[in-house]
Amino acid sequence: MRIHEYQAKAILAKYDVPVPRGEVAYTVEEAEAAAKKIGGSVVVKAQIHAGGRGKGGGVKVAKNSDEAAVLAKQILGMKLVTHQTGPEGRVVQRLLIEETLPIERELYLGIVLDRAQGKPVLMASSAGGMEIEEVAAKTPELILKETLEPGQGLSPYQGRNLAFGIGIPAPSVNAAVAAMTSLVKACDAIDGSLAEINPFILTKDGKVYALDAKMNIDDNALYRHKDLIELRDLNEEDPLEVEASRFSLNYIKLEGNIACMVNGAGLAMATMDIIKYAGGSPANFLDVGGGANAEQIKNAFRILLSDSSVKTVLINIFGGILRCDVLATGVVAAAREFNIQIPIVVRMEGTNVEKGQEILKTSGFNFTVAKGMRDAAEKAVAAAKGRRQ
Repeated sequence: MRIHEYQAKAILAKYDVPVPRGEVAYTVEEAEAAAKKIGGSVVVKAQIHAGGRGKGGGVKVAKNSDEAAVLAKQILGMKLVTHQTGPEGRVVQRLLIEETLPIERELYLGIVLDRAQGKPVLMASSAGGMEIEEVAAKTPELILKETLEPGQGLSPYQGRNLAFGIGIPAPSVNAAVAAMTSLVKACDAIDGSLAEINPFILTKDGKVYALDAKMNIDDNALYRHKDLIELRDLNEEDPLEVEASRFSLNYIKLEGNIACMVNGAGLAMATMDIIKYAGGSPANFLDVGGGANAEQIKNAFRILLSDSSVKTVLINIFGGILRCDVLATGVVAAAREFNIQIPIVVRMEGTNVEKGQEILKTSGFNFTVAKGMRDAAEKAVAAAKGRRQ
């Protein structure tokens, strides 16, 4: 689950990571009031789940509260387009009004999971303010790393290695190490899958601050964090993905035109791969889960068909807990209820496969039953292109 910058900063502040003074604003009046309270010049920052906000015109500096109100009026409600939003952009519905700080240097801190080690890693770089992916591609030697042992936090020597390594002057090292230690504690406490401070700044008077913050929370751990669920902003998520989550369906919208309905994440990934191999493009990732029932299958179909780019549906099921006859019953019910007109290609194997195939054949609908994954992918690609196989 992704959260906004101001929400991430509130979590960081709770664990004693230094953050600028700031307040969230939903209206121009609230933005002006926040600027007056902070005093002096402030930064007006659009709050969306995407990077590159400054380049898109979503981050501006105001000299006073009057100017903050003018900027807030410009930014609130605008469609902010960045390299992470795509051309459709995101509508700005909230702002962070924050004090300006005398920046001496911009640095980078970030925690990610190193899947090769199976452990989190704290990264630090002297190249702050840039996309870390760009730094990794062009100057990887500028990224320093310390592996974090689960449950042990950041050791003082690890913090000092990173602080001196990215060029923090000696008088500020202790403050930097304290901030790093607190960042690790915060990330661990919320079961974060990502915690990033970019830039992590050093001010002219030698202090350190998290000038920007990004945190993602592991969805699988949300049952332990009931208080954090309320931080979810559904307006920042794809409507179809939100709808799918209501029915415990794992759905991610993609850019292709062949909808996929699969049980099991591994099989879903393989299905998308083989569609690409056959010359097509998947419209989504959809894992209905091993224990799906006919009602979930119907809801899955409704979500798939809500995507106007879908030209055909490929169903690839291995019947174990989800028996093939249950799948077929759900597919036929969906076809009847939604009056499905686009081609549907079905590949199924496993429990009650013959019974499932018989249900499809006698349904009165023109389902295409494939003999294997490759055959299914080729038939789906052909159908999406308007060809028969």
